[in-house]
Amino acid sequence: MSTVTDTERFRQLLVEERGRVQAALEHLQSESRGSLEAESDEIPSDNHLADTAMDTVDREIDDSLEGNAEDILSAIDAALERIEDGTYGTCLRCGKPISEDRLEALPWATLDIDCKRLEERG
Repeated sequence: MSTVTDTERFRQLLVEERGRVQAALEHLQSESRGSLEAESDEIPSDNHLADTAMDTVDREIDDSLEGNAEDILSAIDAALERIEDGTYGTCLRCGKPISEDRLEALPWATLDIDCKRLEERG
């Protein structure tokens, strides 16, 4: 980053986003526990096949959302570490600065837009 002020602003964005993601993850986990407890109280023979299938789909969606939230938390933590070690805002692939517009949109970005496009193309 070009200035300490920019780094501090992005640190604050990351900390705020981390709080939001952590709260969402905790909510998902408490909802999952509640629904699993409710399901275990039910007698399996009372469930219709469609209900069982819907419960399975709901659990898979929750698991996917939890995994995504955990991935984002890891990326945010890594970005905060890069701020500490002075490498935040530098593309991990080419070493060029990541644009502030990109960091505003995705403060935990590790690649500049050109390298990200190359990665997405395979």
